[in-house]
Amino acid sequence: MSLSPVPASAVRAGLVSARPIPETLVRHAIAVIEQGTDGTTVTDISRSGWFGVAVAGTARPGGRSPAELGTELRGPATALGVDSAVTAGRLATDGVGLLVTDVDSTFVTAEVIELIAEHAGTRELVAAVTDRAMRGELDFAASLRERVATLAGLDAGVLDEVRAALRLTPGARELVEAVHATGGTVGLVSGGFAEIVRPLAEELGIDHVVANTLEVDGGRLTGRTSGAVVDRAAKERHLRAWAAEDGVPLERVVAVGDGANDLDMLAVAGLGVAFCAKPVVQAEAHAALTFPRLDAVLGLLGR
Repeated sequence: MSLSPVPASAVRAGLVSARPIPETLVRHAIAVIEQGTDGTTVTDISRSGWFGVAVAGTARPGGRSPAELGTELRGPATALGVDSAVTAGRLATDGVGLLVTDVDSTFVTAEVIELIAEHAGTRELVAAVTDRAMRGELDFAASLRERVATLAGLDAGVLDEVRAALRLTPGARELVEAVHATGGTVGLVSGGFAEIVRPLAEELGIDHVVANTLEVDGGRLTGRTSGAVVDRAAKERHLRAWAAEDGVPLERVVAVGDGANDLDMLAVAGLGVAFCAKPVVQAEAHAALTFPRLDAVLGLLGR
């Protein structure tokens, strides 16, 4: 179902869940949004794989701010197992200008380095370090060096097997297609590896991509990466650079990630979404998706 037209000073609330949205919560969302707007429209935005409701209104001078409205809505929604967000300004009116998403355990279902480590017999060790890094307990660059070192001597041909085994997160392809369909661009920013991420980006027609590069010598992995590490700070820098390149204001950028190394880019985006994320990320992001359907990001935007 398409959304009803909303004016330039729009405020949108998006409610999404893997289950139908309770009517009591919809009524509460209307009451909340009316505190900052004049009039509301309600639209069913459910899609295959998830349920969604959008509540939109015209911003009222002197009304409560979108941040306040979002805070008031999030508590009751979370208690009912529903994810929510409130957006305003150009993001609410014009939609996503640039989507930037993490890759491992966000755009794809697995941690790629763990799939590679399976071939080296070091998956358990690597997974433990990855988990600590994603919780923000370890410096990402140092943890990457530690994990990649366990891959030394591995035949580089296993990367083809890993690439073939990789699976997109449900809704990932649909999200990319939806952003492109409305004139937006998409970027993948990964602490994983370009050897895996770039072919994926090419297949989906993704506009921007950056990831680490594994060093290979004589057809075998050396246990090192080459070039600058794509860490927390680099993710934010690339988001800003892509937005500038595409002529998109930061307020129309949506960023999605699951780990502590995503927090900087989530913070500077118009909407930063924690996707099936670690608790520290859910606590700091603007909004959270707690079920594994990536195109439900659109529902948080009320679209």
